Amino acid sequence: MSKEHTAFPVDGQLLMVLPRAGASIRNPDVQQPILRADADGYYLEMRVNADPKDESEVALTRRVQLEELSAQEWEELKAQYANLNLKVCTEEGISKGLEKIQDRRVQRLFKALLTFLNPRQVAIVLFLYKEAREQDNGSLVSFRSNDLLESLGYTRAKDGSFTARSRSQLNQDLVALHRTELVFAKSLKKGNTMGAKVIVKSILRIRDYEIDNVPRDFDLAKAADYTYELADAYTVALEFFEGSERTGDYILFSNSIDTKQKLGSNAKHDYKMKLLVYLASRMKWDKLIDGQYLVISKQYLFKNLDLLGSNLSRNNQILWRTIEELQAIGYILDAQELPGKRKMTSIQFQINPEKLRCN
Repeated sequence: MSKEHTAFPVDGQLLMVLPRAGASIRNPDVQQPILRADADGYYLEMRVNADPKDESEVALTRRVQLEELSAQEWEELKAQYANLNLKVCTEEGISKGLEKIQDRRVQRLFKALLTFLNPRQVAIVLFLYKEAREQDNGSLVSFRSNDLLESLGYTRAKDGSFTARSRSQLNQDLVALHRTELVFAKSLKKGNTMGAKVIVKSILRIRDYEIDNVPRDFDLAKAADYTYELADAYTVALEFFEGSERTGDYILFSNSIDTKQKLGSNAKHDYKMKLLVYLASRMKWDKLIDGQYLVISKQYLFKNLDLLGSNLSRNNQILWRTIEELQAIGYILDAQELPGKRKMTSIQFQINPEKLRCN
């Protein structure tokens, strides 16, 4: 079997912005969410400012368009927004910071924006790109909800069903990936000058969904905002697909990638997925040395793994434990610290091209 059949491509442009698109609220570049109105409608959005010290730390906005709002509903939403406490979200947890928001729909909207592209959602995205490779239908991917839940490591009950909680969470994740837009600039050469093209894309768009046992009253957005419902099957379009389809700008991931979630563990603590995606992203930003080596400042490794606490010893332990996990499953062949000033210490990674490689 050729290498092409043992790996699947993930769009290069997506990988370049993925760590920034999923930056947590603890990241110093992440700004307070805002409500904004313009001629096109109402938006809930959150900006991630650029870090001028590293070109990969690009500016980006993630936003949700609030459709079909009346003027009165907009005023009510602003009143609910006043109850958002980002400081409490950061220090005590998102649920605690949102507890004063009484409207469940508004609460879930904020939570979806604040936790966007957490490692569980990234695992869903990788599952979909892998399916796209297998189905060979361009950017369109069809899947059964139960197959995706199994790939995420959830277990069935004795009757073969999945828990209401895991089904509800999956629907919320899919709707978040569908309706959250990423807004970022791409450099564009215009003659002898450099310009910028503003790109607005969602990770995916849900094209249709199926319910096995009709009649059943099901509303996609309502299910995500209020209930525990999940459709039985979905067809989605991956919006970042030019690399795979036209430009050849992609990274190949091994088909053996493990997207299972640790049972009972919070998705934000999946450092293995965070590091894997960050390495893939940096492979697009940085030219690999001798085709295999990648050198990254520990400062940015900590930042992108959300290891932002003041306990450097703990941060180091988690980082090296995560590196060892990726070594154990073959993504990293070797890793070593390179000497430098304390804050400028870097790690040199030897990436296994059998597991992760640029096109």
